[in-house]
Parts: sequence; C-alpha cells; structure tokens
Amino acid sequence: MIQTKTIFTVNSPGTMIYGRDSFEEVGVYAKKLGTRALIISDPIMNSLGFVNQCNTLLTTQGLHVVSYLGVTTEPIDSFVTEGLNILQAENCDVIISLGGGSCIDTAKAIAVVATNGGYIGNYMKMKKVADHTPIPHIAIPTTAGTGSEATDATVITNTKNDIKMMIKQPAFMPTIAIVDPMLTITSPPAITAATGIDALSHAIESYLSRLSHPYSDVLALSAMELIVNNILKVYEHGDDIDAREAMSLGSMQAGLSFSNASVALVHGMSRPVGALFHVPHGISNAMLLPVVLEYSKDACVDRLADLGNFFNKDGTWLTQDELADLAIVSIKEMCKIMNIGNLQQWGIDKDAYYAAIPKMAADAIASGSPGNNPKEPTHDELIELYKMAYHFEF
Repeated sequence: MIQTKTIFTVNSPGTMIYGRDSFEEVGVYAKKLGTRALIISDPIMNSLGFVNQCNTLLTTQGLHVVSYLGVTTEPIDSFVTEGLNILQAENCDVIISLGGGSCIDTAKAIAVVATNGGYIGNYMKMKKVADHTPIPHIAIPTTAGTGSEATDATVITNTKNDIKMMIKQPAFMPTIAIVDPMLTITSPPAITAATGIDALSHAIESYLSRLSHPYSDVLALSAMELIVNNILKVYEHGDDIDAREAMSLGSMQAGLSFSNASVALVHGMSRPVGALFHVPHGISNAMLLPVVLEYSKDACVDRLADLGNFFNKDGTWLTQDELADLAIVSIKEMCKIMNIGNLQQWGIDKDAYYAAIPKMAADAIASGSPGNNPKEPTHDELIELYKMAYHFEF
C-alpha cells in the first residue's frame, strides 16, 4: 500500500482510564468537570443496576444527577432532541454516557449541539463546524465493540430520510473515556458476538484504509491480535474476565485506530442496511466483512496476510496469498461459530431488499467511506456486492 502523506494528526480523549473496576472512578473525574450530571443510558443498563450504581458514584461526590434512558434502538435524531431538552431544563454541565455505542453516540451529539446549536445532521460533512467547546462528556462503554469512547465520530440516523449520518469532527471526541471490562460480563453471547465483530471490523478496516498511517497501524495490529485471540473465548465463556479485559482493550485500540485513519467499504455498505432494515450495526458489519474482504483482496494482499498471521496458530510457513486467504476463511468460520448468518437468514424480504439496493449503493458512496477502501467499487460493483451479501454462505 503506497502512503503519500507524511504529516498526520492524532486525536484521542483527553484522558483514558481502563482496567478492572475503573468505573468506580467516574464520580472523582466527573467532579472535576461539573456539578450537575446527565446520565445517558438505556433501559437494559438501568435494569442491570448500572445506572443506579453510576448515580450513587456521582452523588457521593456531591453532584446533582438526572438521567435520560430513552436510547432504545441504535441512535436516532429524536434521542438527541429528547436528551438535550433534559440537559437544558436541568442546567446540566457534564454528561455521562453509560452503555453501548448507541448511548455514547447519542451523548456525543447532545454534548456538541448543546453549545453549538442547530440540528445534529447539520454537522455532517463539516457543513456546520462545532466552534464552541462541547459539554464535558465521560464515555463509559458496557460492550467491547464500537470503540466510540475513543473516537471523534458519531453515527445518528435521520428519521426523515432513513439515512445513517456519519458525523466526524474533533468536538465529538469524549473528554474522558473509562473502559472497565467488568461492565461487559453481563453482555449475552449474541451481543458479545455482534460487538466483537464490530471491533474487529474497525481494526481491519483502519489497517486496510488508504488513510492508514504508522500510528493507526500499531493500534490496529494490536487490536486485531487481541480480538482474534479472545472473541470466541468471550462468546463461549462470558465470565472469562481475562478474555473480557483483552476484548475491551482491543475495542478501545480499534476505536483509536479508525478514528485516526478511517473505516472503509464495510461500514459504507453497512450503514444503509442498518438504516433501512434495522439490522444492528455490528451484525451488518459481520455479514458484510467476508464479502468485502474477498472483493478487496487483490488490492491489499500484504496487509490481509498480516491479519492471517494472527490466525496461523501453529506458525506454518505460508505465502502472503495463502495468509490472506487464511484470514478470510477464518473470519467466515468465526462468524459461522457465532451464528451471524446472512441478510436472508436475518429475515429480510428479498424483494424489499433488492428494491432498496440502488438507494443503499448511492447512500454508501455518498458517505465517503468506500473511497477509503484499498479497492474502490463503482456503483454497479456495489450493487453486485449487496446482492452477493444477501445469500452469502459463511
């Protein structure tokens, strides 16, 4: 892969705290940022007791706390409006997001819009620039997947046109990230699989991206190794805390990597599937990842070979082409073991899906992500890839 750029910018949260029981520090750090906290979370986190625990940790440090628990799906623009209304009514000056990527992405959007105004969609493709410092935001993931706690991007669905808006600006970066693997133990196998493949997709795509660079490469390689070696362990044995810790670290590293490089064709194709057919983001990434890697292989054999090395457990000598094939075959097998399935098996009606393909292809190209892929598809090639993904056999 030819890299012509020689100057790079690295963005990350101002502070990252990770490790077992690091969640216990949220009150201490929040106290440094404000006095009135808004927790952004969801009903599941509330039922598990995590919201109440967070509330206690904050109030113990003297903060006034209110909650918005309306994040019931992947993030949509109305969640941003609802959460913002509570923040303004309660004069909150610090936000705590607690949950998966949906909660974190919603909180990012609220933090920026609160001080910069307008509709969240206005910030897409830098049409509106966030010039004012956002509300301080502490992001606490409860899954090892999106890596959103370490990125300056948020993905919010525009409910009027069913488009997932990928919005990326430095202002969306959380102020602090707290990554505690203990919070991921309650994640059931299906969620563990979806979020784990999401994290692996981030690492792979940032490594294959045309915008990759030495800093992002180091993080991507480390993330791929951690995830490849641990994802099936946590899927089959959810209480394996060592594996959970490795996955949490790998997810965070993958987030840092793609935030500083980019995602590519998998994510470009995945967002329209999620927006139109409501397939969870991690699942649609997993469904598309092997399809895209097979399509892209000829343009990135050397880098796919690096991924293949992590699957080559006995160290057998293989050519780069063989290692690249091993990577693709191994990911297919991984998805099969974790019951990912294809779009047809997900239950999407074939006629509705095929009718939506032209829009999905157009929306994917418009997002810009396919242009970062080592092999950039034409509109017609995207249409064929979408068709292939519908009944792809793992």
